[in-house]
Formats: sequence, C-alpha cells, structure tokens
Amino acid sequence: MFFRRERPKTPTFQERLEQLKNQGFSVATVGAAQRVSRGNFAVDITEKDGGALITERAGVLLNGEIARLIDGGFQKFFRTAAGKTKPALAEDLKGLHDFEEDLKEALGQKSLYNESLGTVSSFYLYDRVQDRDRGVPKRAWE
Repeated sequence: MFFRRERPKTPTFQERLEQLKNQGFSVATVGAAQRVSRGNFAVDITEKDGGALITERAGVLLNGEIARLIDGGFQKFFRTAAGKTKPALAEDLKGLHDFEEDLKEALGQKSLYNESLGTVSSFYLYDRVQDRDRGVPKRAWE
C-alpha cells in the first residue's frame, strides 16, 4: 500500500481568512460579514458550509462604503448604496480586476473565462431606458 493518496484537505473559513491575510489582504468584521480589502478595493464575504461566499461583486471604498461598478453605456462609474458616485478611471478598472482575480485565487475559487477577460459591472444602466408606465424614454439614473 505504498501508493496511498493523501486526502485533499478543505480549509475552514478561518483558515481561508488567514490565507488572505498572508497574501496581503486586510480582513475586518463588518456586521455578519468579513470585509476583505487591499488598497482602495474591498468586498464582503460570509461563511457558507465552511467555505467563503462572496455575496456581491467587489468595488471601490468610498467613505467606508463599497461602491459598485455601474455601466451607464456612455461611461462606467462607481455608486454606493447611499447614492454617492465617482467616475471609474482606467486604473480603477485595472485595479478592481486584479483585486477580484487575486481574491478568487487566494480563496481557491474558480476563475471564469468571461470574467478573466476584463472588469465586469454590477449593474448595466443605459441612457435610453423605456419607462414602462408612460412608454417614454427616461434617463437611467433617475
């Protein structure tokens, strides 16, 4: 029996958090979730069945809130839940993409092909959205 395979070890949630800290991420408790951040980028993760679950896409920190990436058709920008917005610059998009890829690698999650090509927005709002009640075009941000 010298061909014995070692059983794969599944790390616990706390071990995954330690792994993130060892790879340069900061981890802090925010409510029921753990906020993982590096530089100006952050995401909230929770524990599910012993693994790490990313509840929403990562974003940029603005005044302590995570601002999600929104594609307005004409421009990409970041918006917090409170409504504060910031235009997305090329270095923001590159940094966000790198943050998400490094986070998935550190957590041992799959990196999907279409997400690896570039930054994926959380919401897509285009300028000529139809108002279904009145049938007239309206601006997406109203």
